[in-house]
Amino acid sequence: MGKMLRGKSKISFICFAASLLMLSFIFGGCSQGADNSKFRVGLECAYAPFNWTQTDDSNGAVPIEGGGFAGGYDVEIAKLVAAGLNKELVIVKTEWDGLLPAVTSGKIDAIIAGMSPTADRKESIDFSDNYYYSDLVIVVMKDGPYAGAAGLGDFAGAMITGQLNTFHYSVIDQIPDVSMQTAMDDFPTMIVALTSGRIDGYVSERPGAISAAESNPNITFIEPNPGFQYEPDDAAIAIGLKQGSPLLSDINKVLGGVSIDERERLMGQALINQPNE
Repeated sequence: MGKMLRGKSKISFICFAASLLMLSFIFGGCSQGADNSKFRVGLECAYAPFNWTQTDDSNGAVPIEGGGFAGGYDVEIAKLVAAGLNKELVIVKTEWDGLLPAVTSGKIDAIIAGMSPTADRKESIDFSDNYYYSDLVIVVMKDGPYAGAAGLGDFAGAMITGQLNTFHYSVIDQIPDVSMQTAMDDFPTMIVALTSGRIDGYVSERPGAISAAESNPNITFIEPNPGFQYEPDDAAIAIGLKQGSPLLSDINKVLGGVSIDERERLMGQALINQPNE
């Protein structure tokens, strides 16, 4: 009798374990489906007008994972792409240097952060078709010694910097006799350095320079002529993806449906909506 009971208990245990395993597959599948329904996008949220952080959802800003809201041109592009992919957009605020590791590790699905598809970056990640193109300018003080500069040669001796790990910084040595300063982490830091007199200028894409000038009346920018030499893709903006990402083709289809006029309209609106702080 005791043996039969133990046998019955063993059979019951096996059935119970099998049921648990089945449930784990069911709920595991649901969990994976939920994750697959989200489009996790990494960006600094500190590079107006491409992206910024704000305190509410005004002007179409999107919640940031962990708190706050993100707005800007990149966010509008991310919203269009997420809708085209039929996924829920999740904004993951990420430091610039952390963006490539985040996408290669799978922490995020895409980088939509004003990032240029440079040759160096293409060695580690894939890029979508370009969704914006700009040119390089030098941001200076309106009352500073370089406010009247025309070509790169007029910046000889100037203390110039750019953002760390960007091609903006790599072109500075094209300025004759420039005093190349240590690269800085982000654009707010460079603006503070400029307005405090620690640097004479920094290299930026035009939209970022317009943003800085509109939020600070003492700042202007120079489009040097002759200007910097660089590859066309270096001044383009594209979406960064993990190599071999299955999203690439669908993302390109979405971007292909956004006209140049619409892209310029979105950038113009971002310049209007950007915080003035």
